[in-house]
Amino acid sequence: MSVRHLEALFDPKSVAVVGASNRPKSVGSVVMRNLLLGGFGGPVMPVNPKGESIHGVLAYQDVDDLPVVPDLAVICTPPQTVAGILDKLGQRGTRAAVVLTAGLNLTTLPDGRTLQDLAVEAARKHHLRLLGPNCIGLVVPGIGLNASFAHANALPGKVAFVAQSGGLTTGVLDYARSNNIGFSHFLSVGDIVDVDFGDILDYLGSDPQVSAILLYIESIRDARKFMSAARAAARNKPVLVVKAGRVAEGAKAAASHTGALAGSDAVYDTAFRRAGMLRVFTITELFDAVQTLARSRPLRGDRLAILTNGGGPGVMAVDALISAGGRLAELAPETMERLNEILPVTWSHGNPVDIIGDAPGHLYADSMKQLLRDPGVDAVLVMHVITAIADVNETASAVIATSKSTNRNVLTSWLGRETVENARQAFAAAGIPTYSTPDRAVRGFMHMVQYQRNQEALTETPDSASADFIPDTATARQIILDALAAGRDMLSEPEAKSVLAAYGVPVVQTRTAATPAEAAVVAEQIGFPVVIKIISPQLSHKSDVGGVVLNLETADEVRDAAAHMLTRIARLRPDAVLEGFAVQNMARMAGAQELIVGVTTDPVFGPAILFGQGGKAVEVVGDSAIGLPPLNMSLAREQIMRTRVSKLLLGYRDEPPADLDAICLTICQVSQLVSDIAEIQELDINPLFADASGVLGLDARIKVAHAKGTGADRLAIRPYPKELEEEVVLDSGRNLVLRPIRPEDEPQHHVFISKLSPEDIRFRFFGLVREIPHSQMARLTQIDYDREMAFIAQENNLHDDAETLGVVRAVMDPDDERAEFAIIVRSDMKGQGLGRALMEKMIRYLKERGVHKVVGQVLPDNDAMLGLAETMGFESTKLPTGEAFEVVLNPLP
Repeated sequence: MSVRHLEALFDPKSVAVVGASNRPKSVGSVVMRNLLLGGFGGPVMPVNPKGESIHGVLAYQDVDDLPVVPDLAVICTPPQTVAGILDKLGQRGTRAAVVLTAGLNLTTLPDGRTLQDLAVEAARKHHLRLLGPNCIGLVVPGIGLNASFAHANALPGKVAFVAQSGGLTTGVLDYARSNNIGFSHFLSVGDIVDVDFGDILDYLGSDPQVSAILLYIESIRDARKFMSAARAAARNKPVLVVKAGRVAEGAKAAASHTGALAGSDAVYDTAFRRAGMLRVFTITELFDAVQTLARSRPLRGDRLAILTNGGGPGVMAVDALISAGGRLAELAPETMERLNEILPVTWSHGNPVDIIGDAPGHLYADSMKQLLRDPGVDAVLVMHVITAIADVNETASAVIATSKSTNRNVLTSWLGRETVENARQAFAAAGIPTYSTPDRAVRGFMHMVQYQRNQEALTETPDSASADFIPDTATARQIILDALAAGRDMLSEPEAKSVLAAYGVPVVQTRTAATPAEAAVVAEQIGFPVVIKIISPQLSHKSDVGGVVLNLETADEVRDAAAHMLTRIARLRPDAVLEGFAVQNMARMAGAQELIVGVTTDPVFGPAILFGQGGKAVEVVGDSAIGLPPLNMSLAREQIMRTRVSKLLLGYRDEPPADLDAICLTICQVSQLVSDIAEIQELDINPLFADASGVLGLDARIKVAHAKGTGADRLAIRPYPKELEEEVVLDSGRNLVLRPIRPEDEPQHHVFISKLSPEDIRFRFFGLVREIPHSQMARLTQIDYDREMAFIAQENNLHDDAETLGVVRAVMDPDDERAEFAIIVRSDMKGQGLGRALMEKMIRYLKERGVHKVVGQVLPDNDAMLGLAETMGFESTKLPTGEAFEVVLNPLP
């Protein structure tokens, strides 16, 4: 990931147009016209071999003739010329280029490279950043930059729009202008050979002039880079996304369009949710949602009260709300009593609160006040239908005045068009979300709900203790390697269960037998009743060919069933190699739910964990949810609750709830398994029985393949780097462990902060901090290990409540060129060498990453830290403000 030189792309001081032209309707002509009409303040230099004046501006015959080095070049020349032009621009010192030219990947040279490969090589040689090729260009209205061949300019605003489709870009631009929607940045990324969504999210996510980022995505190439950038950006501002290719046919078209694998839409949906982004499904919804979020207040829940003067719109709103997964607020008895006192007897006496068509503005205001006082109401949707009696503008004014006295969200829907236009404008001016129809209003509320849920998921503190288990990774890996060495890509069922058992997943006892007679002997050893299953690499779904027989009570029954099974399968599947039988206990868990926990490897995001309702009809039922590893107990529980079967797991009628912790633990164990062992490509535990006593895996299959690297390398989100844990002995002889921080450390981190002295806090935070709120503490403990690192020091024991004694933290820039560090050690631990141990560990880690410079700020009276920095080779310089010293280590030793 890199934001290097992106300032030359998004904030250039000079622009060259290579391929500029006077030919009407040519790309070179339109780009020049747009740049000149856009009001760009720097020099615009056309390059044309004829050297003629272009749109009245002196042109230059070649890049070498340009009087100044352009920060940004816009290239609109034939494909075979692009690589040479980029090489010349790079030699001159240009740092960014927008390549509008299409078709670079269509011409293959004798050595196998394409013209696109040559262009990328030329740019990379000079660290020149490329947007495109095959794109519309970019527009930055705030600096008057319209480096595109779009038909119109974008209006100025604070929302950034980034699209993978040039054709969609121009349509959205036209739509936005007609609806008076402005942009901070408006760009098309084209074929994405260099600057991608991750780079753009990194740059725009830290730009204070950008209030929200809107994305239209067809495919992602680098999932981990995208997830890191998206999670970082979504912590700072709303990031909304439209993902094309939701159905198989659309995904195929998207892959053909972008030349990249589209991946599963369900996995994309999970990735967006995990990154804290809000997914929408149409361009209209995209702009509705960004306006909603811009005007929304913090939301406590999903309970909506509806206030209306028309029964029909109220019913429509309820239908839309329930269909979208929202909840209709149940009004408290006190609220009902107060409404009875102020409303006519003909009101609806429930939610929706229908106060009848002739209701004046003051009745709206009085009713709103009661609803907003109700603790069971999280937001209020106020709707109005036109009548000859009630004044739409007076009612709007009453609603606006009342909304100013609450911190809860108020949404409005004034039905109509011309008559209600002034009211809608008044709502917009007051910062109140307003919509033309009930269903759009409810959709806006659900955007608030889903966005809030996604943001909370980014900062949720996981359950700390119940996911702990110690896997036997060596045993599991050896079973898989042995299968691969034998030329197999499918583990036998007993092998698969042994792998799961090595990670603590409860599985039914299973043994193998080569013949029907041996199966009978094994059954007697296990104890009746038993189940026998055929073992064959070609038969994944054994029951489809009669390869499973249940409830066998005697050895004779086992022997006969096995013999008949061989005969039947030989007839139905003569191609199948029959390797014997799996013999297992007949598990009996009356009333247990049949679940499935599985793994698939997505071509974009890597391993994905599936949970849902299991059994033979799993594909027919289609009740499942996807999670991206690494998973913890909280994420596993959230995944479970996205399925329909979760309602059964919570208990119903006389059925007790299932052990949700045991189910969550199984999901976490499978997540850890695929994080550790890269060879696992697919995995199914189906069925996984679950009841109040726990879980039990009855059947399992694992598909494997030779793999390079570790299991963690293929994950879209870097897991906890356990390999960085180490023991240290302090000067005092005290034995501690230094390890990366984990989300589960938040409770102990609060304790750690509470035990710091006021001076410790002032030295670390440059001021007095009484208490760190959960949202900020979550940022300190839930870090992206690809972008930052924090090592904590604890007593060397296995207890979850081990105290935190010190922490060192470093945040790397996206290019890994520079890292900023901060360190704090508890007062009673000072003078024992802990600060040095933490600093040395962090510097070793940063050096291994390739970081070149480490920088920190230290208060002038923090003599201990200044002294430690000096002994470790840091150079210190007093900042111009005089408030602190900057200490720099460059290079790292």
